[in-house]
Amino acid sequence: MSEELKIGTWPTDFVWGDVIPEPSKLDKPVITMFFNLECPACVTRGIPFLKRLNKEFGNDLIVFVIHTSFGHKLFERDEVVPTLLHFSEKFARLPFPVALDLDGSIAESWLALGTPFWLVFNKEGDLIRSIYGSQGGAQTRLEYLLEELV
Repeated sequence: MSEELKIGTWPTDFVWGDVIPEPSKLDKPVITMFFNLECPACVTRGIPFLKRLNKEFGNDLIVFVIHTSFGHKLFERDEVVPTLLHFSEKFARLPFPVALDLDGSIAESWLALGTPFWLVFNKEGDLIRSIYGSQGGAQTRLEYLLEELV
């Protein structure tokens, strides 16, 4: 990529699973997706795709999601966390952590275009790709990229 990718704020508020430190403190590639429970593309395509990637590459890849209000209705913490926990545990049965970007500022700091919005970091902790969307083209680009990384 010829243009420099912007480095944003790392999430610290994890509501499901273990806290994921910044990529520079890890020794594996990282993929994360900004999503929202009210985003149909996130729930029907993004989450299942990420679960598949986690199954295929999970031993060699750090996977997690960030629930954001960016581009969506802003809810208070006590309104969103119970629903998010129910989704993570009972509905989607997420095998990876979920961070919370309550006010959308984390997604905004990464120049997210909306949801789903993907960030991929190499094992050195450098942001190497950001991709918006969940259609086949976005998924294919992510798969090829991960195959190169792991």
